Amino acid sequence: MEAILEAVRRDTFGKNEGNRLRVKGQIPATIYGGSDKKPESLSVDPKELSRLLHSKSGANTLISLKIDGGGATQVLVKEYQLHPVSHTLLHADFYRVAMDKLIKVTVPVHLVGEAKGVKAQGGVVDFVHRELVVECLPADIPQEVAIDVTELMLHDGIRVRDVPTGGKWTALSDADMLIVHVVAAKVEAETAVATEAAPGAAATSEPEVIKKGKTDKDDDK
Repeated sequence: MEAILEAVRRDTFGKNEGNRLRVKGQIPATIYGGSDKKPESLSVDPKELSRLLHSKSGANTLISLKIDGGGATQVLVKEYQLHPVSHTLLHADFYRVAMDKLIKVTVPVHLVGEAKGVKAQGGVVDFVHRELVVECLPADIPQEVAIDVTELMLHDGIRVRDVPTGGKWTALSDADMLIVHVVAAKVEAETAVATEAAPGAAATSEPEVIKKGKTDKDDDK
């Protein structure tokens, strides 16, 4: 089903304008990209955008953005900003895409099956990298990359070069990058302890920016 989002052009800016929009149930947004087009300032419904971002394809959802009720522009969400406490949307950036030009996106990896090395040898699946960077046409963006781990025995692993692409996308992540392997349970336990011992990240009250964060979080574009 086509993902459609309505947007309205705006010509007022700044923090106060952003707050005013949010009171009205909208958030500020920006659209850019395209060799012959300039960036534009918009407002969109955060609930509708959040619904698209929480779909199975997430931030890789190809959106038909209808500005001021006009024709649709195909876009991807380039980045979005969340409130640090409520996690509601505060701002979004959209990027225009050409349907006949390759783009680079980050796609989640999903493991399928139960590894034989777990059932027969007491091993543990170590899921090392949960995302892949791929190149494809906008209409061919995979919702996820499914990897079957059923045949993995103890000490076996799957690297980027082992993943079938189906001919619609090309992996840009390092071909030797290990995605998943089966390790001895003792090794997995030691890894977990080391992770817990690492100092945690300090809490922040700043807005959370997803994907290539902004450098100026106070002003709305």
